[in-house]
Parts: sequence; structure tokens; C-alpha cells
Amino acid sequence: MWHALFMSSILFTFAYLFTKITDREPNKIKYHFYFISFYVSCCMLALVMWPLFLFSPKNVRNTKWAAKILKHVTKIMNLKWELRNGEILAEERGAVVVSNHQYTLDVLGMFNIWDVADRISAIAKKELFYVWPFGLSAYLAGVVFIDRYDPKEAYKQLQVTSEVMTKNKTKIWIFPEGTRNKNFTKFLPFKKGAFNIAVSAQVPVIPVVYSPYYFINPKKHIFNKGHVIMQCLEPIPTKGLTMEDVPILIQKVYEKMTAAYKELSKEVLSDLPPDYAYSPVG
Repeated sequence: MWHALFMSSILFTFAYLFTKITDREPNKIKYHFYFISFYVSCCMLALVMWPLFLFSPKNVRNTKWAAKILKHVTKIMNLKWELRNGEILAEERGAVVVSNHQYTLDVLGMFNIWDVADRISAIAKKELFYVWPFGLSAYLAGVVFIDRYDPKEAYKQLQVTSEVMTKNKTKIWIFPEGTRNKNFTKFLPFKKGAFNIAVSAQVPVIPVVYSPYYFINPKKHIFNKGHVIMQCLEPIPTKGLTMEDVPILIQKVYEKMTAAYKELSKEVLSDLPPDYAYSPVG
């Protein structure tokens, strides 16, 4: 009897969850399901992949193979990622890629264009390394973890990364805002790290601008079908620049990315119904 009741409750729970997830109306379960699907997929793949990465540890191409699998999570979330001017990323050269940071989903966008960028490594906060098995797998795949609370050690780590970037023609992807930006109307101030690396290595800065995630509304637990444009802007050279030029370089990149973001915002929001529940705050 108890066994039958237990099985019935399990079936009822699964049926209820399935109904909520497939419901067209927004609800908490459906909203959190999409994010959890992404996190669980990353951890499960990391659990399988990290032993394979041991054959070529810290090789940035390891992430490329993982991205080929993880990018398919996009289908579960019903998202479309559109890369524009991808030939800029495809060129084989050392460079610092900078982009705006809105959600953890930005990483999913990176996975969907990793084939184009080819040799690319990401900079992540040290705390993520301890989220195993994801952190271990990411480390073995060439992700560089830095301690945001120890500037000197972070600088040393970035210097080593800079040398690898120039020798192996690897691109380094950094979110210069430093954290997720919860305001979708403007960027947070850019930190110097990414630009110091670019000037030190005399490699170009490649801005990549994500359009706003209009399809997500945390307050109303909305996660709809969405279209995200990732637009590569023209590379900004740093040859001949010195550390004294970094503030001007930051301002230049910030202005170009802000202008592009405003244009992308107009494009993706103009086709939405007037009553669409878009939130400018993430």
C-alpha cells in the first residue's frame, strides 16, 4: 500500500512539473527549470569530460569540444543566437575580446560561437573554480581563474595569460564590467584589467555586444522564446599605446559598445507587442 502511494505521489509530481514546464503562461517552475537545465547540463558534461581533458590539460581547444555539446542546451531553452561580423572573431590572432555581461546565459552564447572563434580562453572569478566538477573541468579546459580580492596575484596571472595569448595566437574573453549587470539600459563602468592586458601585449581589443535579454523578466518569472544578437565590432588596435593611454582606450571602447547596444536594443524591442512584459532590470 505504502509503495503504491509513494509511486502515485512520484507520478503526480512529475505530471505536475511537466504541465508547468510546458505551460505557455509564465510561472516560477518553468522560469527556474530553464536555468537549472543549463547548470545541470554544464555539471554533467564536466563530470564526463574532465578525465579526457587530462590528456591535454589547460589546452584551450578542450573547451571547443565541450562547447559543441553544451550549445545544444539552447534548444531546450528555445533560444536563438545570431552572430554578426563573425569573420572578425574567426581571424587567427591574439586579441582581447570584451563583452557586456547580463546573465550566466552569456556563457551559453559563447558556446554557440566557439567554433568561429576557435582558439579562445575565458577569464573567470576564482570562486567558480571551487564549483566542482565544473570548476575542475573549466581549469583543465584553459579557463583562467583570478582572485578579484588580490590585485597583485591577479595581475601576475593575467601577465602569464598574456604571454600565452601572443605566442599561441589565442583570444582572451573578458567581461570588463566585472559582474552581471542588472540594469539593461546602460553598462556598468569598465574595469582596467582587460585593457591593461591588451596594451601590455600590444594586441587589439575586439568588442562583442549582446543585445538585451528582453525575454527574461525575473520579477514576473518570465522566460520566453528569445533571440539574442551577438555583434562583433571592428577591432581597436593598441599598437604604440602605453599604460597611460588605457583610460582613453577604455572610454573609446565603452562608447562604441554603448552605441551598438542602443541600436541592438531598438532592433530587438521594436518588433515586440506593446504589452510585452519586458523588464529593463534583470
